[in-house]
Amino acid sequence: MPILNLTVGEPDFDTPDAIKEAGIAAIRRGDTKYTPVAGTAALRAAIRDKLQRENSLNYPIEQIMVANGAKQIIFNAFAATLDEGMEVVIPAPYWPSFPDMVRINGGRPVFVPTVPESDFKPDAPAVERAITPHTRWLVLNSPSNPAGAVYGEAEFAALAQVLRRHPQVLLLLDELYEHVRFDQRPRVHFLAVAPDLADRVLVVNGVSKTYAMTGWRLGYGAGPLPLVQAMTAVQSQSSSGAGSISQAAALEALAGDQSFVADAAAAYAKRRDALVSGLAAIDGIDVAAPEGAFFVYAGCAGLLGRTTPAGKALRSDTDAVDYLLTSAGVATVDGASFGLSPYVRFSLAVSTATIDDACERIRRACAALLPRTEAAA
Repeated sequence: MPILNLTVGEPDFDTPDAIKEAGIAAIRRGDTKYTPVAGTAALRAAIRDKLQRENSLNYPIEQIMVANGAKQIIFNAFAATLDEGMEVVIPAPYWPSFPDMVRINGGRPVFVPTVPESDFKPDAPAVERAITPHTRWLVLNSPSNPAGAVYGEAEFAALAQVLRRHPQVLLLLDELYEHVRFDQRPRVHFLAVAPDLADRVLVVNGVSKTYAMTGWRLGYGAGPLPLVQAMTAVQSQSSSGAGSISQAAALEALAGDQSFVADAAAAYAKRRDALVSGLAAIDGIDVAAPEGAFFVYAGCAGLLGRTTPAGKALRSDTDAVDYLLTSAGVATVDGASFGLSPYVRFSLAVSTATIDDACERIRRACAALLPRTEAAA
């Protein structure tokens, strides 16, 4: 039985041809040398224009830096600002790299659990309770991986009030899934709600998810000048500048035809609907439609306590994920990996046909489980 892989956080679409051709053209004209550590002036200008055009944010290129993926931007930020024992507040579920990057840089992650009733977004009082005099950062990911949470104006406003009361806390705003949105609300940026906090906010983004450019390794950040300068100094002693070819391709991605972005988002929306519908029909799985990103974070508490045909009791979301893999041939990720159980993360970055096949396999596998009453007997 072939394995259906619903684990990947990577678009299954090919990079658009115009972007690939821009990279090829850069090679042919000899743009294969070192670039400035913070990125080429042309790419940083394109990022500046993108932020103004799409987000109504005004950053000079001196406050913008480019790195080998958005992950390196985040690592640079923590390396530049964290001393031993400093704390970073992270809502759960979270992208697993957040806490590990904090730990590597001597910090301590502090988690704020969320619930599906709030669409997996923390309320402001819970965030404030997590803040101490040692807190250095609050991390927000919108739309989020793994839960697809999208923050609205009121939520941003409440969190901004918390930050105003704690001036030592910086905000890391991860917007990598910015263009994969399914909700119909107008897009509102945190800095449109709280422009007075601009000198404490790092905006993180990249081209990987939006333009199907994961392998090009190109991310960027925009923030206050002292922070960006410190992050650039960190990068100068780790990797130096991002690849010149990837920067040329990213320039085309940001400044060129944007039709691919809307087409991909529409495809993800259809896949989300298919996956949510398929999972909702399965006894033991609790699912709500995410507002963005390309994952569905489904509850599996209804499966726990049941027993497999082989006689093994499912006691955790890890057990449930293992069972779906071995019995149904569907690879997923356990909620424990994202700091909140019992859930299973399913990726939308596969074809609708694959989603339909996966849901049918999962349905059959779940139907084969012994109910709790029989298992207990």
